[in-house]
Amino acid sequence: MDQPVSLGRRSAMFGLVAGIASGGWPAAQAQATWPIKPVTLVVPFPAGGGTDAFARPLSAQFSRLTGRQLIVDNRGGAGGTVGAGIAARAAPDGYTYFMGAVHHTIAPFMYPKLDYDLERDLVPLILLASVPQVLVVNPNKVPVADFKAFLGHVKKNPGRLNYGSAGGGTSHHLAGELFKLQTKTFITHIPYRGAGPALQDLIAGNVDMMFDGLGSSAQHIKAGRVKALMISGATRNAAFPDVPCSAELGLPDYVVSTWYGIWAPKGTPADAQARAVEEFRNAAQADVAKAVWASQGAEFPNLAGAEFDGFIKAELKKWEQVVKGSGAKLE
Repeated sequence: MDQPVSLGRRSAMFGLVAGIASGGWPAAQAQATWPIKPVTLVVPFPAGGGTDAFARPLSAQFSRLTGRQLIVDNRGGAGGTVGAGIAARAAPDGYTYFMGAVHHTIAPFMYPKLDYDLERDLVPLILLASVPQVLVVNPNKVPVADFKAFLGHVKKNPGRLNYGSAGGGTSHHLAGELFKLQTKTFITHIPYRGAGPALQDLIAGNVDMMFDGLGSSAQHIKAGRVKALMISGATRNAAFPDVPCSAELGLPDYVVSTWYGIWAPKGTPADAQARAVEEFRNAAQADVAKAVWASQGAEFPNLAGAEFDGFIKAELKKWEQVVKGSGAKLE
């Protein structure tokens, strides 16, 4: 004899049947429950670099808002390509994401044999931050008052000064090569395994200068450990109004920005991607994160999905031309 069905059970069964019939129930259920465990964010540079400057506060706010920890997994090496390869091969289960940067739109033209393809193996989710590049020097090794004096010093000492970068093929490297082209100067490139180690050597006086993302240099500029001589772009940055921009210094075409975005491994469920975009956006717009972005002169572009994908395609085209025009090579 059939047992009577309670009102609660009838409601639940009706919701299940209706959801399956409409094709939307599984996705709705997944969206309602994700994340049910900690999420990993692969950061392809060592701790302390420009990517970390945004990844750490983003992680804190994501964890606070979702109730699930966002674990920052630093995997540095080869200009950010080691970590990108690790993320591309990660299980596409919705619990591993990748925080890449402008460097990853340069790498395909600098590294002949990458073990991943940015467009084939990773799905662009959201562009979270964009900061201009800044030229910083060690004030003890390069004791100049301003950019004009610096440029004169470099021209009088060809090849004697050097600049550190986050690695061969990164925007730090290409920013230096572009600077050399436009100023007709020669400075020696010293690659590191990330912006953090390069900055530490700059502060220690082991390298003379660096073309860095403003995000990672900001605290050191404010503390006087490094001196900012020029910020890339057409206008001065609100966070550092006393630092002249490249346009006013006679270099209107010297425009280099460092941006950071989130990708998912190819095959990550669409519903997890959608929730990830929502939660990363919420984390970046939290008051604490906004303050961090502002303190480092960063904008929140908030480009997601197809818009972010179009942005990446344009960056790939741009950096291909810069690499070919400068003849930049890995060292």
